[in-house]
Amino acid sequence: MIWHLVAAAVAGLGAAGVALLLRALSGKRLPRWIIPVCAGLGLIAYQINYEYDWYGNKVQQLPDSAQVVSAEQSRMPWRPWTYLYPLTTAFSVVDRDKLVESQAGGERLVEFILYRFEMQYRDVLTHQAYLMNCSARESVPLIGDSRQPDLDRLRHLASDDPQLEAVCTKN
Repeated sequence: MIWHLVAAAVAGLGAAGVALLLRALSGKRLPRWIIPVCAGLGLIAYQINYEYDWYGNKVQQLPDSAQVVSAEQSRMPWRPWTYLYPLTTAFSVVDRDKLVESQAGGERLVEFILYRFEMQYRDVLTHQAYLMNCSARESVPLIGDSRQPDLDRLRHLASDDPQLEAVCTKN
């Protein structure tokens, strides 16, 4: 967090320095207020760049066995540019190396952990164990240390669901 603050300050100071140089090169014909305005624009530009690069940087840090199964994009009124280019604020990942396969009643079952990353003040990572019935295309969360299925939250998945493809497709 401290490095993010330092980088924002450096971006603001750099933009103010460019404005100061432009003002000097123009023979001080540019108004003095251009320096703090450029500093503010530098800070905002850095923040926008950081927010849009968040998703790509997080995905790049994941192991090769991790597969993104969903991404959520948001539009926010206090960030009007997100109406043109939505901002990715959360995504979910399945680690294909951690799949546990079993058979029950002639159907293929796969136990996996779904990791969810959220962009907030501090990045939030949550995880939940799931059991996927690949034959019936059903997914159910497993709760507690005993990993009991929560049948109230049973989901039927479409045949082209990325989560189903990531968990049920063999390497």
